[in-house]
Amino acid sequence: MTDVLIVGSGPTGLTLACDLALRGVAVRILERRSGPHRESRGKGLDRGSLEVFARLGTAERISATGTRGLVLRKYFDGAPVKDTPAGDGLVIGQWQVEEVLRERLAGLGVAVEYGLQVVGIDQDETGVTARLADGRSVRARYAAGCDGGHSTVRKVLGIPFEGHTAETEVMTLGDVKAPGLGRGYWHQWFTSDGGGILLCPIPGTEIFQLQASRELDERGEPLPPSLEGFQRLFDRHARMPGIRLAEPTWLSAWRLNVRMAARIHEGRAFLAGDAAHVHPIAGGLGMNTGIRDAAALGRTLAAALSGSAGEDVLDGYEAERLPVAAELLADTSRRMERVLAAVREPGTGTEAGLE
Repeated sequence: MTDVLIVGSGPTGLTLACDLALRGVAVRILERRSGPHRESRGKGLDRGSLEVFARLGTAERISATGTRGLVLRKYFDGAPVKDTPAGDGLVIGQWQVEEVLRERLAGLGVAVEYGLQVVGIDQDETGVTARLADGRSVRARYAAGCDGGHSTVRKVLGIPFEGHTAETEVMTLGDVKAPGLGRGYWHQWFTSDGGGILLCPIPGTEIFQLQASRELDERGEPLPPSLEGFQRLFDRHARMPGIRLAEPTWLSAWRLNVRMAARIHEGRAFLAGDAAHVHPIAGGLGMNTGIRDAAALGRTLAAALSGSAGEDVLDGYEAERLPVAAELLADTSRRMERVLAAVREPGTGTEAGLE
């Protein structure tokens, strides 16, 4: 029987898998996707995450992949206004972090098992049984749901996801090329009507991550994200007619979610990362908090499995991380308010969310 079954192979699940495998714990990691993605998604790591990765033996490779010292170049109504240092964080695409962690995990003898969707979890005194969509099942002593904001694990465990979700999408996102646009800056264009578009270079690639106000139709309804829509938004806010966006590899939309699980420990099952909490993007804390969740859960499960602590050690994970999640939601909501106010002033941008 596997010691720990991990559902979800994002940064949280992969960090947990590496942590446990390094401790000699038998682990399996399942992913419902058919294979790895190459979407930028979260794009920044802080010092705490790099400290976790140092213990996993991946910090050097991740640091070499990312970029430090990126400058935020702010524009207002099309004109450049101010350059601001982005801080000491590491800019790196989420898929790049996942790639390094998968390689580290493979070196420890564990591979992500793709195309396996968990549809149910049963528990008894000795372990958990995860039922899969293909009719098979996996038995383990413990299970960890690291499967994102729409977590199946959280839902089948019957754990409420408390908070609120905005009715409409407020932002469009994607990965695009922008030939001719300088890659030494995180470009941030804002306009006096309150809209804007941001293009952040993903290191080691020709890709920029795009974030922009939603494009609305004649009825005021959001249009689905598309390359044509990205270009219209760019032309409206950036006002650089020589730049043509191209080759989108990720198209998405974002709505404000401020939610957290009522509990993150249910018998022998646990939640971590976005499965446990979702929040405003200001400050770039999502991927980093999930990595810290994973480090705490790995430490907790290893202690329980080694027999060096009683079963009550499992309660310590929720006691440690649930208050962190609650403060995260409050903190990122405050940061988001600061950013939305700041971008209406020429020369200010997303750095308001880092304060």
